[in-house]
Amino acid sequence: MNIVERMEAARERIERVAPEDLAVAEDVLVIDLRCREDRARDGVIPGSVAVPMTVLEWRCDPASPFASPLVATPERRTIVHCTDGYTSSLAADSLRDLGFERAGDLIGGLRAWVAAGLPVASVDDQIEAGYEPPT
Repeated sequence: MNIVERMEAARERIERVAPEDLAVAEDVLVIDLRCREDRARDGVIPGSVAVPMTVLEWRCDPASPFASPLVATPERRTIVHCTDGYTSSLAADSLRDLGFERAGDLIGGLRAWVAAGLPVASVDDQIEAGYEPPT
């Protein structure tokens, strides 16, 4: 199976959410998979929690010694996003393997969010709100 086939298979198993629908969703955990540099440059979805892809499973799995109480909540509806919506599909599928039955991704990633005219916040705003640890 190549990466495109793998992504398509993942997308059959996860919930995919349009930016406009995520903007009005209630009781949803939004995880930003992008690196800090990308978040600082492009902004973030207000209220999203920063968990870089490199540590996603470690922070989200409640059984992990590195679990974060902000995101280790498999029972909660969880939507992950990246820049364009490709990596996030694979990440959401990985979360499903960890027991996140309500895991999904943002169609088109942050670029689609911005293109839809939805608000973005700065990393500093997120740190102040407690969604991202300070450096």
